[in-house]
Amino acid sequence: MCGANQTIVTEFFLTGFQNTQKFRVVLFCLIFLVYMCTFLGNLVIILLVSSNNRLHCPMYLFISNLSLADLIITTSIIPNMLCIIWLDGHSISTYGCFSQFFFVFVPTYAQCCILMVMSFDRYLAICLPLRYSSIMNMNFSIKLVLGSWIIGILLIKVEVVLINQLHFCSSNIIDHFFCDFAPILALSSSKVYVLVWLDISFNSFVIFLPFVCITLSYICIFIVILKISSLKGKRKAFSTCSTHLLVVCTYYGSLIGVYMSPSHANNFFENKLKSLLFVMLTPFTNPIIYSMRNKEIIEAMKILYKKSRKSKH
Repeated sequence: MCGANQTIVTEFFLTGFQNTQKFRVVLFCLIFLVYMCTFLGNLVIILLVSSNNRLHCPMYLFISNLSLADLIITTSIIPNMLCIIWLDGHSISTYGCFSQFFFVFVPTYAQCCILMVMSFDRYLAICLPLRYSSIMNMNFSIKLVLGSWIIGILLIKVEVVLINQLHFCSSNIIDHFFCDFAPILALSSSKVYVLVWLDISFNSFVIFLPFVCITLSYICIFIVILKISSLKGKRKAFSTCSTHLLVVCTYYGSLIGVYMSPSHANNFFENKLKSLLFVMLTPFTNPIIYSMRNKEIIEAMKILYKKSRKSKH
């Protein structure tokens, strides 16, 4: 509980990137440009998959949901972050802060689960091709995707409920550009040991476990590919999983770079810069990887472009 001389916090103040007034316009324009490219790129992927019958298959269902997750994450963070940069800080209500936390980490958890499901899909396609269509049908794929989102919603809802029960007194300054887990807990005057261990448990289940499953899947995939005698067959087999492998490397590479690379504890600017790269790098590069490495996506884009030109005439 808050003491008699302490004020109950009803809103937080996000400081964002301090001492960047000289570069404020450049930083604002750069982040806005990247966000618009990210938003449009992922939106196009979702529209292509939903409107083109050729793309109504498990792999593109997974890809479209990854794009949806990227859209939710970036839209939950970047518009508010632009206000923070422009105004040199911005206030957000406690409920608004907890809501942002929810809408950032639900799709983050869902994304990890979907990447694991995609590795299972690629394992079936390469290692058990004769059983692929009987196992990985659209109904089963939809259930796997829904399960991924439900896991994210349930786990983060538990954390949000517990965070909402914490007491925040006097200090309301969050030295970050969004409501991340650690900065919120750092302001609480309540005991947070249970929440910290719960978060570690959830992260181990939803982030580390999928990574282990993805690694094991690709070990099996590479063993099968190495057994293929012809070079053409090896290339064809590898091409079926190259897009997913690139996305996994980008996602977990940036994740490790943010949360596992050594950094000075008091260097808040460095930590925020790493978080910014994680928030923006994967959502920005994913549509490029999907479009550049996938013939079906390119063909769907051409069809959509031709239809738009015909409608204009």
